[in-house]
Amino acid sequence: MKTMTSVEAQNGFGRMLDVAQRETVVITRHGRPAAFVVSPRDVEDLLNSRSSRGQVVADLEAWRDKALSRTEEVQRAAPAPLTNEDMNRLVDELG
Repeated sequence: MKTMTSVEAQNGFGRMLDVAQRETVVITRHGRPAAFVVSPRDVEDLLNSRSSRGQVVADLEAWRDKALSRTEEVQRAAPAPLTNEDMNRLVDELG
């Protein structure tokens, strides 16, 4: 990543555009990042990844909803917990 001050970017705009085709240019003002100049290819990659991430999030939400639904089904089908009487009876039957 190339860093330029805002004055350098202003005075060398054409050079900054050339550099931005190869790597991201960070433009600073008072020593802090003020802007990023990126190539159209990088923007396209970013937008594609954002779109893909959106699909991944949707897929994960669908999986979560299915898993929660399945968990609820299992919980409804689970047998009632054993009482102390049930445990004593089972121990007596085994012993």
